[in-house]
Amino acid sequence: MAQASGMDPLVDIEDERPKWDNKLQYLLSCIGFAVGLGNIWRFPYLCQTHGGGAFLIPYFIALVFEGIPLFYIELAIGQRLRRGSIGVWKTISPYLGGVGLGCFSVSFLVSLYYNTVLLWVLWYFLNSFQHPLPWSTCPLDLNRTGFVQECQTSGTVSYFWYRQTLNITSDISNTGTIQWKLFLCLVACWSTVYLCVIRGIESTGKAIYFTALFPYLVLTIFLIRGLTLPGATEGLTYLFTPNMKSLQNPRVWLDAATQIFFSLSLAFGGHIAFASYNPPRNNCEKDAVIIALVNSMTSLYASITIFSIMGFKASNDYGRCLDRNILSLIDEFDLPELSISRDEYPSVLRYLNATQAARVARLPLKTCHLEDFLDKSASGPGLAFIVFTEAVLHMPGASVWSVLFFGMLFTLGLSSMFGNMESVITPLLDMGILPKGIPKEAMTGVTCFACFLSAICFTLQSGNYWLEIFDSFAASLNLIIFAFMEVIGVIHIYGMRRNIFPQERRSSTQAGCRSPVCSCPSCPHCGSLELLWLSYCPSTNRGGRLRIWKVV
Repeated sequence: MAQASGMDPLVDIEDERPKWDNKLQYLLSCIGFAVGLGNIWRFPYLCQTHGGGAFLIPYFIALVFEGIPLFYIELAIGQRLRRGSIGVWKTISPYLGGVGLGCFSVSFLVSLYYNTVLLWVLWYFLNSFQHPLPWSTCPLDLNRTGFVQECQTSGTVSYFWYRQTLNITSDISNTGTIQWKLFLCLVACWSTVYLCVIRGIESTGKAIYFTALFPYLVLTIFLIRGLTLPGATEGLTYLFTPNMKSLQNPRVWLDAATQIFFSLSLAFGGHIAFASYNPPRNNCEKDAVIIALVNSMTSLYASITIFSIMGFKASNDYGRCLDRNILSLIDEFDLPELSISRDEYPSVLRYLNATQAARVARLPLKTCHLEDFLDKSASGPGLAFIVFTEAVLHMPGASVWSVLFFGMLFTLGLSSMFGNMESVITPLLDMGILPKGIPKEAMTGVTCFACFLSAICFTLQSGNYWLEIFDSFAASLNLIIFAFMEVIGVIHIYGMRRNIFPQERRSSTQAGCRSPVCSCPSCPHCGSLELLWLSYCPSTNRGGRLRIWKVV
């Protein structure tokens, strides 16, 4: 810990380290890294299942006391020390080098399966240019005399996802073979990532203008369209109706804290790498607040958009349920066609139950409640590849909306991949792994190629099971531990008041630290300790994840 005491060996010097072209480029890169697929398919699900609008209370409390302080620490330490994750922690103390190595390793593992999700998105994006959409009907059987029985039993959308896309095996022990269509999509995804990150921030800084802003354009288009669809009001009402009793459940608070933590991409090392290219006197406190608020507002914005469409889907499903029951009544009682409307159905059913109860009891009538269809929510890939794709089928011009949706997901994930790869490549460059004569492009190419080779296992028929394992165990607890060690390293080893915060250096005062970390030194500790508790709490979404896809 020799470097953690005495005079600070670091001085603000201009070196050969690359710099952002402008402040907007840096902010968009951090926002693109933070705002990812979880904002679209995780936050709306949590908001719906944890009390609607009431969930926003623990969410914003976690943002203030956990998210922003931890985020600010990462930006400040990266900007002050001007190194990647490994170099930063070795500079603070040689004993903390393992924290940087851990962040590097997690970023490498996450990049493997995160880009696998993008290959699925790319596959759906390419198939969206067909009319009708390939998941709208069942394929013909081998004799071409009828439809595939498995598809008719499971549904067209589920069949296209599990059988025609993943071609998934019955369980993880059955490895299966490589799916070459997915393999080619994996090649395309890693090639795209390489071309974007080939020269570090010099190339990603140009691409980020499109990849970070295009999703907001598409979300706005979907929001305008969604609010004009029938059922949108019911979907939004169901989403945000507060249930204050849910706040008595500790899981709600833990999920809010976890969502903030992972949504801001804390402890990956990407924000440290991005901040290291800033001028040493940049106001990173203001940056931390802006980026964190934009990230949270994006989650809310996406929730409104998603559930306006989900309300439309639920309304359609509810209407079809009523139509099937009405048809059963008309056939049973020989009533004229169109003699019963959806609005009249409840009163007609009550009348028939009172007068012809025995005949009504024999009918296969379903219980139709709009709330039941709104309850059929999903998160993660299930929302994108099953629920939302089914909703798109009912929208006029389905192919256009499908292209927009999966194009948005691809750019959203691509901008997050920039941060993941920066978390891997920047430490390698800082450590001088390759001789100086070898260009940066070669290091980037070798890294992307190694990631590609490591990710081939996800293109197997059992690849989805392996991805679930990586998603569950590769990052979650590790990142929480690394974040806790970051707080300990910065506050107790480096020293919270040793000129790490740029606004202190500008005012030349050590006593008046105005940052959220300094004003509440216990905030990062409390947030990290709360998240560490997660390792002892059973997860609500891990049960049955390696489920069998039954072949009928």
